[in-house]
Amino acid sequence: MVNRELLEAVRSQLRDMADPERAAGAQTYMKSAIPSLGVRVPEVRRLAAGAVVRYPFDSAEQVRDTVLELWRTAGFREERYAAIDLTAGRLVATDLQMLPVYEEIIRDGAWWDFADGVAGRICTLLQANRQEMTAVILGWSTDPDFWIRRASLTAQLKAKANTDPELLRRVIEVNLADPEFFIRKAIGWALREYAKTAPDWVAEFVARHQGSISPLSRREALKNLPK
Repeated sequence: MVNRELLEAVRSQLRDMADPERAAGAQTYMKSAIPSLGVRVPEVRRLAAGAVVRYPFDSAEQVRDTVLELWRTAGFREERYAAIDLTAGRLVATDLQMLPVYEEIIRDGAWWDFADGVAGRICTLLQANRQEMTAVILGWSTDPDFWIRRASLTAQLKAKANTDPELLRRVIEVNLADPEFFIRKAIGWALREYAKTAPDWVAEFVARHQGSISPLSRREALKNLPK
C-alpha cells in the first residue's frame, strides 16, 4: 500500500523549491532526457527525510510500494532521487526484498547517479546477507547490462574492513577487459576505496594485472598510494 500523504508531500515540496535557471544547467550536465527541477541533491535528501518523519511508513512493504510508485511515475529527476532517499530507513536496511527495487532503479535509471545512488544500500544488504548477496553480486558481475556490472563493482565501496577481497577480486577480474568508461572508472574507484584499508592488497592486485588493467583503472586505484 502506497503512502500517499508522504508521496504528495514530496512532490509538492520539490515543486515549491524548483529553480528553473539551475534546472536547465543540471539537465545539461546530467545529459538527461528527464526534466530537472533544479533542486540540489542535499536538499532533496533533507526533504525526503522530513517527509518520512511527518508521514512515517508502517511496514517494509509500504516502503517498497511507495518507492516504486514515486520512481515509476516521476516526471522530474529529483523525484527519482527522492525515491532512492526514501530507502534510507532502518525498516528496509537489511531486507532482501529491497533487492528487486534497487535492481529496477539501476536498470531503468541507466545512468551513474541512479546506479551509484543505491550502491550504499546494496553494500548494507551484502553485509547483512552475505551468502545470498555474494551469489547475486557475482551474477551481476557478468550481466549484459553494464550498469548492473558497475553495481557489482561498487557494492563494497563502504565496506572498509568488512570488504570481502575474494569477491572484489572476482568481480573486477571478469570486467578488466571491458572498454566501457563507467566500468573502468568503477574498477579504479573500488580499488582506491579498498586501498584505504588494505593498501598492500591493492598494490599487489594492480601489479599482478598490469598487463590487463586499463590506465584509467590503474591511475584511480593507485591515486592515494605511495609512488
